[in-house]
Amino acid sequence: MLKPRIAITCGDPAGLGPELIVKCLSEMQEDEVHLSLIGPQYWLKEAVRACRFPVEPIVVGLPSVNCKVGKPTGESAKIALEAMERAAHGCVLGEFDGVATGPISKSRCAEVGFSHPGQTEFFASRWGGAPTMAFVGEKLKVVLATWHIPLPMVAYHLTASCLTMAIDRANDLVTRLGCRNPRIGVCGLNPHAGEEGLLGSEEIAIFNPLIARLRESIPGLSDCQPGDTLFHRALKGEFDVVVALYHDQGLAPLKAVEFDKAVNVTLGLRYTRTSPDHGTGYDIAGTGTASHQSFIRAIRLAIQLSERSAVV
Repeated sequence: MLKPRIAITCGDPAGLGPELIVKCLSEMQEDEVHLSLIGPQYWLKEAVRACRFPVEPIVVGLPSVNCKVGKPTGESAKIALEAMERAAHGCVLGEFDGVATGPISKSRCAEVGFSHPGQTEFFASRWGGAPTMAFVGEKLKVVLATWHIPLPMVAYHLTASCLTMAIDRANDLVTRLGCRNPRIGVCGLNPHAGEEGLLGSEEIAIFNPLIARLRESIPGLSDCQPGDTLFHRALKGEFDVVVALYHDQGLAPLKAVEFDKAVNVTLGLRYTRTSPDHGTGYDIAGTGTASHQSFIRAIRLAIQLSERSAVV
């Protein structure tokens, strides 16, 4: 089988992305992957030196640009966006099988014309498909039914099709990662999953009847469970993956347990896209104190998912 071809974008070059990628490259082996690195010229020179095997450097931004670590600017945001565009286009052209993306600042990118809530939505716009945001850690796997929307709008967006998609994507994800009979825990929307209707009716009126129908093809699927105990049960091994209904319901427990290990993966698109589960870290960029474990796991998950999708 041919090695997967993975593009790694620098993210905002004023943030943590470039230095963490260099750390990752120093640990990786040639037999794992064919890598293409996308970023500014000055950083690519350092990254290529750090790698113990040949990688393909792809320059974005003007050769004269040299972004200062910890000092984000409009120029550093533009480079991050150019790197994303190049990676997305490269997949469409057949150059890459998947992408691992460095972190960007959504607000900085918005200042220079970026019109998407985040990278998840950007890659969906370039590749097509309806994206689902998911996270893979050592101990927890979480799939979100909704993500970058204000909390008062969550219930409105939690339609039957939305929850069905999240459950189907959760089932597919853990199956691709080697789980034969997935056990999927679904969080309730309301406290105590509605307490049989006393604290909200969505679970008994909408979600659980839908789940009962889906259980015909996914036998390991739970009814809506209280979110305050479901993650503990998943940590104990009762579930292989948790479907959370909104952003912080899933991300707060995940980051409490797997802050420097979890990987963000975008499901439902034509190509694989992963990223480390942390931000730009402008305040600690350049200090050498940030862990690269989430980023190297993101690269290796992109390799794993691209390998499996190429074989199918």
